[in-house]
Amino acid sequence: MTWIEAWNSHDLEAILALYAEDASMASPYIQDLGIDPTGVLTGKTALRGYWARALQRKPNLHFRRQGTFAGADSLVVTYFNEADRLVAEFLRYGTDGLIVQGAAQHSR
Repeated sequence: MTWIEAWNSHDLEAILALYAEDASMASPYIQDLGIDPTGVLTGKTALRGYWARALQRKPNLHFRRQGTFAGADSLVVTYFNEADRLVAEFLRYGTDGLIVQGAAQHSR
């Protein structure tokens, strides 16, 4: 399952299966929701709590891919979200193919 397919399925376990146990995620929404003032979470337990809350708050969440940019060990995926806002997501992969670092940049 691709990253966008996992998110569009709303299957939290499918999303988490794409990430390493110690993966980190940075997003302005982590700050906006008052989860962590740094905007960064580390580890699947923290990611599970954040994303479960996000999926509950946005039952119509849907990503429509705009483009993908490949690096040596990373991707940047651009997509339009359910509000038709452009988002860029940076995803760094470990040698096992799991995401070890993510960072979301939202148009505001």
